Amino acid sequence: MPATETKVNIKPLADRVVLEVLNDTEQTAGGIYIPDTAREKPQQGIVLAVGPGRLNDNGNREELQVKVGDKVLFAKYSGTDVKLSGKEVKILSEKDILGIVEG
Repeated sequence: MPATETKVNIKPLADRVVLEVLNDTEQTAGGIYIPDTAREKPQQGIVLAVGPGRLNDNGNREELQVKVGDKVLFAKYSGTDVKLSGKEVKILSEKDILGIVEG
C-alpha cells in the first residue's frame, strides 16, 4: 500500500475511478521554484477507489483493469476535480487512464 494512499468516503459508479493526483515537484534540480501557472497539469495518480465496472450490451458487468493502490497515467485534461474531506481528488472514467506504472 503506497504511503500516499488515502481512504475516501465515496464509492464510484460504473467504470469510474477516484485518484489522488501526484503533483510534480515545485522546484527544479537547480533550486528554482516553479509557480503553479507555469507548471504542466499532473498526469499521474494513485487509485483510491474503483467502481464495480460498466454493464456491457449483454447486461454483464465488465470488471475494471485497475485496482486500489495502482499508480496510473491519465489523459491531461480528463476527469473532474473534487474536494473530499479537505483532499483534492480526481474522478474519471477508466477509459481516460492510459496505463499502469509498474515498478
